[in-house]
Formats: sequence, structure tokens, C-alpha cells
Amino acid sequence: MQKLILDTNVIVSALISSSIPTKILYELVLTKKVETCLSEEVFAEYVEVLNRDKFAKFANFKAKAEVVLSKLREISTFYQTDRKVEILTDTSDNKFLELAAVSSADYLTTGNTLDFTITEFEYTKILTPREYWDNYTPKE
Repeated sequence: MQKLILDTNVIVSALISSSIPTKILYELVLTKKVETCLSEEVFAEYVEVLNRDKFAKFANFKAKAEVVLSKLREISTFYQTDRKVEILTDTSDNKFLELAAVSSADYLTTGNTLDFTITEFEYTKILTPREYWDNYTPKE
């Protein structure tokens, strides 16, 4: 089964608009068509970001975020990251590369093309949600 890491911005996008990230989250991740890779550090970022007050203006954001976080905790494979990586200029994003290294994920999808300037890290391809959806999603 394909292994996928979602950057936090993909989840935020999925919850505030009907878009490619929404399809990735609801049609692939939450239906377990891919194996979602997580670490406690990445999950903690999800929780922190999804609970920010600025998202309260979006209809049902908090309720949807709680459901998604609960489901992700339940269905994802958690990895212990034991290796520090210092590659990205936004050092808080290095935790995603650390997760990629330990999980050997196939893909990391992010909308953050400013900070994720590399297209691959070890075994993991780094793609925008659109690139991932159009080219790499598991076929039925």
C-alpha cells in the first residue's frame, strides 16, 4: 500500500475549501486507500494548527478538525523519529522530512512550495496536492 505524509497545510486546505486536498483527505486518507504516516511531532503540529482561532470563521471547522484528528490518530501508522534532519530553511518543517526518512513514505504532499524547495528526500517524492492527485494517486 502506498505510504503518504500530509503537510499540515493540506489538512487545513481540505477543511476550508472543496479542492484537491479535500479529495486526498476524504477519498484516500480517511478511507484507508493509502497508509498515512505520522509521528507524534507531526500530529502535535496538526492539533496546534487546527485549533488556531483564525480558523473559527470557517463553518464547522472546529468540529470537522476534531473528527479528522481523531480518525487520523486511529488509522495512521505512527513512527518514532530518531534522526534529526536540518535541510529546510523553515526548521519546523524538518519534522516532515524526519518522518519521511523513518517511514520510507512514497510521497509527502504539501502546498508549501516556498519552504519545500526540494522535490525528493531519500525515498520520498515531495509533491503539491495537484501533482500528487493527477499523477500518483492509487488507482481503483
